[in-house]
Amino acid sequence: MLQTFRSFGKYIFWGLAVTFIGGFVFYESSGLFGRESGPTLGTTVVKVDGQDVPYGNYQRALEAAVQSEEQQRGHSLTLDERAEVEKKTYDEIVTEILLEHEYKKRGISVTQEEIVEYAKFSPPPQYAQLPDLQTNGQFDFEKYQRFLRSPQAKAQGLLAQLEGYYRTTIPKQKLFEQVAAGAFVSNARLWQMYRDSHDSAQVSYIAMRPTTANVAEITDAAARTYYDAHKTDFQRPSRAAVSVLSIPMQITAADSIATRDSILKLRAQIVAAGDPKAVFTDFATRFSNDTVSAAKGGDLGKTTAAEFVPPFTAAARALAVGEISQPVKTDFGWHLIRLDAKSGDTLSLRHILLNVTMNEGAAARVSKRADSLATLAASADTPQKFDDAAKKLGLPVMRATAFDGEPLTVAGRYVPNVSAWAFGGASNGESSEMFDDPSGYYVARLDTLHAEGVASFEEVKDQIKERLARAKVVDEFMTLGRAITQSAASAGFESAAQTRALTIAKTPAFARTMQTEGLGGFNEAVGAAFSLPIGAVSQPIKTTDGVFVLRVDRRVAADSAEFVKQREQQRSQVLRGMREQMVRDYLEGLRKSASIVDSRKKLNAAARRQSAA
Repeated sequence: MLQTFRSFGKYIFWGLAVTFIGGFVFYESSGLFGRESGPTLGTTVVKVDGQDVPYGNYQRALEAAVQSEEQQRGHSLTLDERAEVEKKTYDEIVTEILLEHEYKKRGISVTQEEIVEYAKFSPPPQYAQLPDLQTNGQFDFEKYQRFLRSPQAKAQGLLAQLEGYYRTTIPKQKLFEQVAAGAFVSNARLWQMYRDSHDSAQVSYIAMRPTTANVAEITDAAARTYYDAHKTDFQRPSRAAVSVLSIPMQITAADSIATRDSILKLRAQIVAAGDPKAVFTDFATRFSNDTVSAAKGGDLGKTTAAEFVPPFTAAARALAVGEISQPVKTDFGWHLIRLDAKSGDTLSLRHILLNVTMNEGAAARVSKRADSLATLAASADTPQKFDDAAKKLGLPVMRATAFDGEPLTVAGRYVPNVSAWAFGGASNGESSEMFDDPSGYYVARLDTLHAEGVASFEEVKDQIKERLARAKVVDEFMTLGRAITQSAASAGFESAAQTRALTIAKTPAFARTMQTEGLGGFNEAVGAAFSLPIGAVSQPIKTTDGVFVLRVDRRVAADSAEFVKQREQQRSQVLRGMREQMVRDYLEGLRKSASIVDSRKKLNAAARRQSAA
């Protein structure tokens, strides 16, 4: 048991660090909300209701979060991934300050006795996932209690980490209980919600949708008039117009077969060895592309294997103790898996991973072109160098718009790091360093950086024209729909459609809360299906997709007896959702009402200029 405590101590540490990076651990241990000397480190990166967070301490918190995330993912973060971690860290710090202020306002505190009680009977959720605290795949409360009493837990500082966890969690729980105390749902409301998902209807309908063939021409003047009257509709986040040059790494089926052959050779050597386990461990250290597990001889620890991708999980669970799998293909490459031990659902696994890579000749040619691109265009300070590189290497220039906080995609393909780079202090006309991922190499140029605000008329002109053209066609369809309804009243629905060469479609049975093919969902047409008398033909119904005329063919009411049987379970689920929403609304309200001055972009840009000098 003592060895067990030592083995899973690191998992506890990283689990707590990831979840509570913005909480009490940083608050107490890093001096996050204090002042540091030095003109750079002491500069305020964010001010929340008058409380400063110094740049140096913010950077330490960010780097700790990055280190934790890299530990979780098993690789260095891309700029895009780092930007996600930065946003999460920033949001947690701001939220934690606001919550601390709320605790003081409401007189919320936590006692040592409460911490001890919670530690004994309310273990952190991360602990339930630790294999060494499980028995037959289930959290073992007795093992957890023994862990708390062990000298090793105290010696490793785990109890101190738990105390930090509860000092931030308990006040938060008390506050959220106050915020959500008024949650209530009546029986009548539960019945209506039940009916929304269990009443059903079937309809026949005529759908009239605008298409490129029937869209009208809209003049620039008409579009400009609409733009001037609806400017608030065109509010945009910060965005960057970028140009991208790409040299792709094209993996072929032959490359995958070659990698499989390589891992088969490794397997043959392992199986033929006198000590297969020792050789497997040695080969994993020497050859595996999973650097995290390779450093531990391919050891994946104790696991139920449920967190792995399905092919890996299925192969691992099918192994006998000591058995080595045949090559297993996943999106990561080819694996060999060895099962070292098994206890109930808990498996002790090792693996060797070989990534699928290009053959040496093709890879050398791509690498040579990438070197040329880097020499000609990477980190260039004038736009012309980028264009010259594209021309000399015969590379197409891809144009795209990146949005702040979102990874860039071009023609549906993810382009790594470019978005984070563009919003990280780059200047117009500047080119990025060389970026790469398994799919290829990239260099980007920042053409124009647009601040958050209303998009220009030129940016949205085509979008407005399309919107107005569709609206004009829909108005014409409404006129046609009224004529159909009038004809149906005397000649019948089918005759009214046939006269105008229109098709009547039929839906399967659907509920109010369902998306229905052809009819859509959560729109006026669905509402009419549950309000019209059976057999009645509707007036034309305008939705975002077009215009519908429909007839209700059948409707079945929900079973009230079945509703009563499940009502209390439904009430519990609804109340949980209501409380969660009340807390989300409360936190959003705190952010909106707070005075927050965010200087991150300005300071990051200054740091970038300083490093380039």
